[in-house]
Amino acid sequence: MKLVYVFDAYCGWSYGFAPAMSEIARRHPALPVEVVSGGLFTGARRVPIREFGYVQDSNAKISELTGVRFGAAYQRLIADGSFVMDSGAAARGMAALRTAAADRAVHLAAALQEAFYVDGLSLSDPATYRKIAESAGLDADGVVAALRSPAAQAAAEADFRRSHEIGVDGYPTLLAVDGDRGAVLARGHATADQVDRLLARIG
Repeated sequence: MKLVYVFDAYCGWSYGFAPAMSEIARRHPALPVEVVSGGLFTGARRVPIREFGYVQDSNAKISELTGVRFGAAYQRLIADGSFVMDSGAAARGMAALRTAAADRAVHLAAALQEAFYVDGLSLSDPATYRKIAESAGLDADGVVAALRSPAAQAAAEADFRRSHEIGVDGYPTLLAVDGDRGAVLARGHATADQVDRLLARIG
């Protein structure tokens, strides 16, 4: 059995779930985790953030339920309203980070979201991935080179297909997959304890 964690780096609910996901991975080191990027803001949904008028109310609810904080630099982005979230660029970045350290994908996904939601950094900017790589002790030049490679684009597209094929239509979604069988452990919000109880039932 393995876990399949489908998230979008620009999804506030995925950011809220990141601490629980990190705790789940810590509690179950023998369970492989496949981290898959979703495509929340692609195509026609790549518009200035001001067009998503619900963002601040949603963030308040996320903070209340999960305890995560949204940093001052991110708040300034929201207030300005011109920033465009591009899930394709974020998925390429996640692919580059996975290439550098596949066994740390859960941690790196969380770091990617902190870069945006705390530090207000663009996930389309190679400098963001250089910073994440350096903080994680990875080869920063290698990560930036991977980000710019055709392989990263192919991996991002494969992630979007994978998310669709397993029927994920909302982020985050955590699945337990064993062969052809899959069970939903979390969708939108869950605590590590709640996920553990479901894992115990199916394990």
